[in-house]
Amino acid sequence: MTAAATAQVQAALQIQFSRPELLELALMHRSYAFEAGGLPTNERLEFLGDAVLGLVITDLIFNAYPEASAGRLTKIRAAAVNTRSLAEIARGLGLGEQVRLGRGEEQSGGRDKDSILADTLEAILGAIFIDKGMAGTAELVTRLFSDLLEEVVTRRESLDHKTSLQELTAGQLSSLPTYELTEEGPDHEKRFTAAVTVGGEMLGRGSGRSKKEAEQGAAGEALAVLKRRSALTSASGEDLDGHAGPGGAPER
Repeated sequence: MTAAATAQVQAALQIQFSRPELLELALMHRSYAFEAGGLPTNERLEFLGDAVLGLVITDLIFNAYPEASAGRLTKIRAAAVNTRSLAEIARGLGLGEQVRLGRGEEQSGGRDKDSILADTLEAILGAIFIDKGMAGTAELVTRLFSDLLEEVVTRRESLDHKTSLQELTAGQLSSLPTYELTEEGPDHEKRFTAAVTVGGEMLGRGSGRSKKEAEQGAAGEALAVLKRRSALTSASGEDLDGHAGPGGAPER
């Protein structure tokens, strides 16, 4: 790896390695190492980086979303650190141009393979952890992943109303939503209608050309109802069940 290439990666990361050899190792894919006669690969650094990334992301979302359930936090973390997400960040840093690949991987488009890009990013994070410690690694991860985390949360809330409703009701109402489906029309033009009930109260209806679409619509309507109620009751210190919260009026 040339000094110019090392400099480009450090510039993209906005980090200066005190031990540049760690960065060189992080960019050593096993295909190149094998063809070069058995050089060390980046796989151990990748293993380390994967663990460090998971810990930093967990810390970030744990503090950023104090009302989120453990299940929701797990899903946010999984979406943020999956192969596709990591590969997109790696592309933004130009890592595909700098990773050292064997001829076979080079010819098969390895520089743009999600798996190689994601593994390379994790290896680099492992190298940074050794070189800069947890504080330096956490600063970089926060900078690289903050927009992605916001997008993941927004996308989940806007597209997966059923999951959001289940998490909200389980956490605040100690009750899970139930759906009642009806259908009409011929098989090739079937139309579904869903009604969602929480704690014996029907909170939303939705319709669509599939059961999933109808249930998502019903859940979205129920979420809107519960959020309106939450906004109205928060001023009086009550929760969604109508119970007085801390500082609210005592129950009668």
